[in-house]
Amino acid sequence: MKKFRGRAHDDLTRDPHLARRDFLQQAAAIGAGAALYSMPLVASAEGSQPALQNVLDDAVATGKVPFVVGMTGKASGVTFAGAAGDAAPGVKAAPDTVLRIFSMTKGVGSTAAMILIEQGKMDFDTPVQDVLPEFAEICVLEGWDGDTPKMRAPKVKATARHLATHTSGLEYEFWRAEAAEYLAKTKRPSIVAGTKAAMFYPMMTDPGTRWGYGPSIDWLGLMAEKISGQRIDAFLKQNLFEPLGMKDTDVEVRPHMQGRLANVKVRGENGKFGDSDLAPPSNPEVYGMGHALYSTPQDYMRFLRMFLNKGALDGNRVLKENSVARMLENHMGPLKFEKMVTVAPPITADFDPFAGTTKTHSFGFMRNESDIPGRRRAGSQSWAGVLNTHYWFDPTADLAGIITTQTLPFVEPPFMAAYEAFEKAAYGNV
Repeated sequence: MKKFRGRAHDDLTRDPHLARRDFLQQAAAIGAGAALYSMPLVASAEGSQPALQNVLDDAVATGKVPFVVGMTGKASGVTFAGAAGDAAPGVKAAPDTVLRIFSMTKGVGSTAAMILIEQGKMDFDTPVQDVLPEFAEICVLEGWDGDTPKMRAPKVKATARHLATHTSGLEYEFWRAEAAEYLAKTKRPSIVAGTKAAMFYPMMTDPGTRWGYGPSIDWLGLMAEKISGQRIDAFLKQNLFEPLGMKDTDVEVRPHMQGRLANVKVRGENGKFGDSDLAPPSNPEVYGMGHALYSTPQDYMRFLRMFLNKGALDGNRVLKENSVARMLENHMGPLKFEKMVTVAPPITADFDPFAGTTKTHSFGFMRNESDIPGRRRAGSQSWAGVLNTHYWFDPTADLAGIITTQTLPFVEPPFMAAYEAFEKAAYGNV
């Protein structure tokens, strides 16, 4: 297994309660670009492009990030593509920089399930165990008898909708201490180990009772595999990546991508960035749809623009318009997104986007239920990957945005300040 290096690694391993050293080892299992990639830009508001580039330049100059790539687009095309800093030694960051997108994978995995729902091969409320009988082994963690977990059967069967909205009861150890304790005491691997055994987290709550961020989409990906009869990477290539022209999105770093792969950095106690080798495991037993993909900002913008175009891009349709509309609705009912409180500060800060506003979850993304002044509109969809790869798309404003780097901690204040500035600049002339 790979490990982080430097002070952040030392800090993380000092906490015996969470067996941080093992935790981090598990987590770690999880010509290029001398100038900006040249791509045609559709007409955009005058003055917005310099403002957006200034945000990126400032983020690198002030040490918020070692490098950054930003893009905006609308249904008709890309409206801004820019970058600043070096993605790797001697490699300038660019819109075609290859990134470990981690949880940006989740939206793609959920879209795979939506394609199968549109085809009538599954439903939002298909019980997971009807497709994957082994899922019935997962129980709710109620407490401990010494070092033995006290478990009970869930009161309801988890469904595909529960998985897609993170209301299945499964939660990551990064934000739920009880899950970290369970993995440590039972010596089970983290989800990013890439094994089938690593997927059997306990439920923290009964399905349908709480929003809790975890490995649900990995199970949704397995549902898609079982129902389609294809391994998930083959299904995605046939049904999404090839139709959308996403040539640099894959579960492995292919030879044509290698020279553009960015380095990962982690901020130490001194505020400076050191090296890390965090990455999804190569050739795993299971390609988890919670974390397994590599992609580029320009590829992922094509994915987002497909939604702005209501299911099609450049004449290739991957979802019907009514399927996109159904997918982007609130699928949580009365439940709401809940603040994510970190258990592992060197990995992630707390995450409570647009605090004080209501957020729900569609079948693929976090959903804003109200306008954010100067920023996205109600109905906007968004999410991110742990190495600070972030995106949103706003159907009302016909605007999608991406701002990405490859750093830890996730959502640390310096990065989030750059994100806010970038988004405000993007909306400055909308």
